[in-house]
Amino acid sequence: MRKLGIDYGEARVGIAISDELNITAQGLETFESKGSDRLILKELDKIFEKYEVDTIVVGMPFNMNGTMSERAEITKGFIHKLKCKYNKMKIETVDERLTTVEAHKTMNFLDVKKTKKKSIVDTISAVYILEIYLNKLKNSISKND
Repeated sequence: MRKLGIDYGEARVGIAISDELNITAQGLETFESKGSDRLILKELDKIFEKYEVDTIVVGMPFNMNGTMSERAEITKGFIHKLKCKYNKMKIETVDERLTTVEAHKTMNFLDVKKTKKKSIVDTISAVYILEIYLNKLKNSISKND
């Protein structure tokens, strides 16, 4: 079963998915949410028709000092909707502080054109969110060995 990473934003949502062995995370897509969670849930339904997913990982946008941001409160509401609709899946959160900064560094390193950056930054952020979670899984497995 795969894991799905979500970078939940006000205007756009980035999606990443793991391979079946949960070793790597790949960017899947970024789509315009237009501020509508209903639209996001419809897009997720399409993804779940194509891929067997058992865990959804959502980036939680904390302030740099670790406190809850206004956006984090909104994200909690979205997570509640995920838990209601996809109640058979595990819903996890990870601290997404600096994932967008890392995504921009990656795009600069790869010399991505400025016009293309807006459309892929959220997907790259979702990859980082999912990688954080996958690394936590690997670390917990190795500690139990």
